[in-house]
Amino acid sequence: MGALSEGVGGPVGEHAGRHPWWTPVRVLLVLTAVCFALGMVQKTSCYQDAWQDGEQRYAHMCYSDIPYLYTGRGLAELSWPYTGDEQVRARYEVMEYPAGITYWAWGTAWATHWLSGSPDLEPRYALPADALAGEADVQREATLYVVVNAAGLAALTLLAVWFLAGVHRRRPWDAAILAVSPALALTGLVNWDLLAVALVAGAAWAWARDRPVLTGVLIGLGAATKLYPLLLLGAVLVICLRERRLPVFARVLGAAVAAWLLANLPAMLTGWEQWLHFWRFNSERGADLGSLWLVLDQAAGTTTSPSTINLVSWLFLAAWCAGVLVLGLRAPVTPRFAQLAFLVVLGFLLVNKVYSPQYVLWLLPLAALARPRWRDQLVWLSGEVLYFAAVWWYLGGYLAPAGGGEAGFYWIAILLRVAAQLYLAGIVVRDVMHPAHDPVWEERQLTRTRSKPVAV
Repeated sequence: MGALSEGVGGPVGEHAGRHPWWTPVRVLLVLTAVCFALGMVQKTSCYQDAWQDGEQRYAHMCYSDIPYLYTGRGLAELSWPYTGDEQVRARYEVMEYPAGITYWAWGTAWATHWLSGSPDLEPRYALPADALAGEADVQREATLYVVVNAAGLAALTLLAVWFLAGVHRRRPWDAAILAVSPALALTGLVNWDLLAVALVAGAAWAWARDRPVLTGVLIGLGAATKLYPLLLLGAVLVICLRERRLPVFARVLGAAVAAWLLANLPAMLTGWEQWLHFWRFNSERGADLGSLWLVLDQAAGTTTSPSTINLVSWLFLAAWCAGVLVLGLRAPVTPRFAQLAFLVVLGFLLVNKVYSPQYVLWLLPLAALARPRWRDQLVWLSGEVLYFAAVWWYLGGYLAPAGGGEAGFYWIAILLRVAAQLYLAGIVVRDVMHPAHDPVWEERQLTRTRSKPVAV
């Protein structure tokens, strides 16, 4: 064959088609950095105004929770978020986020003070930040706080892409679905959800490397940062039941519980009541932005009680997870971790009380691995991007002239987003039941075929 190949330039060399430095992973990291930078540019108008123009943040779709929480939760004073100090609690609300995000928010506040030149790093304000004579200084610090968080979240996003590129060694380019996603650029700085995204990507990487304890630790830390990574245990359970590896599931579960508990201990020990606030807040919360519950209430002119939403949501999630379990056990081959995890997390989001614009990030790394085909990804992301625009138009009051009144188009955007999510879920279910449609399974089969000796 080597002699015959001379007519077309000779045999393929060892380095053919490869660059000595630009490996796929390095290209992906550069693409991620560019995409994240574009997201920062998209926030420029709000940054220049220190997020003070209430109309601009919706008109330019550059809203972010980060600067408002810096001044509204005592972070500008470097107050420990879980303190029970009466003066602090009289001035500021308790952080309504899990411990992991709260630690990050507080830690980056210290970094902001250090970078801004605050020499003593002591609490300096006796009144809410917006009532201070030095309000301009506080707002300047708030913009710096966003920059500090953007740098940290960018690093975590690079780490997440690195993890995804390593899940399937022969398919590093699947991570490009996260690296260049418009959802990443648009929503990456809305809140701190990328902390959990990096931990979820790490858990997928660890599971692919057959490291159950590390998988459990990352799931536990993810659940301490944003509750949804806990649902990944369902994917592990289905696989372990299917393959009769329950001791492995026990190791993952034990590591997850231990990591979650250790991560929460500082908050629990220093401010039990403040730590409970996250759970109470979400339990007592009613129908909120982006949820099907909001569409139902506004369309029917009713108000569904939080207790009813809680009950129906948990029943739906239980039924959905039971369906994923049956799907996983009846599939011709063991489903992949990302396929099961994507379906379980989606079930949680479908009936959640709120769907903030950045919640698309919860699904993004799992979707990239579950269905690595751009056509299907773009169908799904079209629904998410439409919703991203619609939620700001709705909050800014720009939909009033539309047919159906102020909320009509917003309801349509929510329903189209849900339809796009269900479309992608349907494709993933088809791949599970008919593995020949799964790009990852198909490549594995081709690789095995090529590795077999050819009969002469």
